[in-house]
Amino acid sequence: MKTLLVLIGPTGVGKTELSLRLAERYNTCIVSADSRQLYRELKIGTAAPTPQQLARVPHHMVGTLELTSYYSAARYEEEVMQLLDSLFRQHEVVLLTGGSMMYVDAVCKGIDDIPTVDEETRATMLRKYETEGLEQLCAELKLLDPDYYRIVDLKNPKRVIHALEICYMTGRTYTSYRTNEQKERPFRIIKIGLRREREELYDRINRRVHQMVEEGLVEEARRVYPYRQLNSLNTVGYKEMFRYLDGEWSLDFAIEKIQQNSRIYSRKQMAWFKRDADIHWFHPDEEEQILHIIDQLMSAPA
Repeated sequence: MKTLLVLIGPTGVGKTELSLRLAERYNTCIVSADSRQLYRELKIGTAAPTPQQLARVPHHMVGTLELTSYYSAARYEEEVMQLLDSLFRQHEVVLLTGGSMMYVDAVCKGIDDIPTVDEETRATMLRKYETEGLEQLCAELKLLDPDYYRIVDLKNPKRVIHALEICYMTGRTYTSYRTNEQKERPFRIIKIGLRREREELYDRINRRVHQMVEEGLVEEARRVYPYRQLNSLNTVGYKEMFRYLDGEWSLDFAIEKIQQNSRIYSRKQMAWFKRDADIHWFHPDEEEQILHIIDQLMSAPA
């Protein structure tokens, strides 16, 4: 049976190097599950694969979008399922790796069939957010979809706005589209999770941020600064650098905030992944054990 090997874990844990070695061992390619590596202008701040890494192993879903392109987990699911149909004709195993939790779930479990928001509705809601603020939008969501209001992160404008877009566009609540039914997949899924002790992970994150700055993160942020209002740039690394470019923060303080927000994001990732009982957890150095469990699961009856 064809196998989708899924390598996941928090930012900075060490997925990249291990994913390359696994892809080489199983003579396959890598499909990225990183929602920001899709944008071709965001190479340094997303730790996108380097030219050398791309030469080692073919990668898919990396650098395929313009900053201004609208994208969603639903579209990612659709495109990756089509891609896998093609890749499994060439490979017995395909490797999916990344830290975008919803994108991983979109492929492994499927996501609800929520309508695509039209440009007019999206523009209207963006204007409302810019002129009236998040608090007012939360109040509207409480009236239009109280069930979703009770569970959504009310500090996350993207989630609040999207729910309201659906409410206004369809006349139905966002909750009514959320069935949470897991879809059947025509391939075996093996999930390997990487984790480190918190102190070790945080040290790697801090050093990684300094490395990004040395590689040109400030210059990259300056190039995309005119597009700072786009959702594609509402992400750790760029938000903080924009505050520096505005003259609001010093460079050292911006770097500290990137490190801090990256550590916070890593905790959110782990909290999400820990809910999935199908993940087999290892330290990245336990490569022999990882290979053993993969081979064992691949040889088991489907």
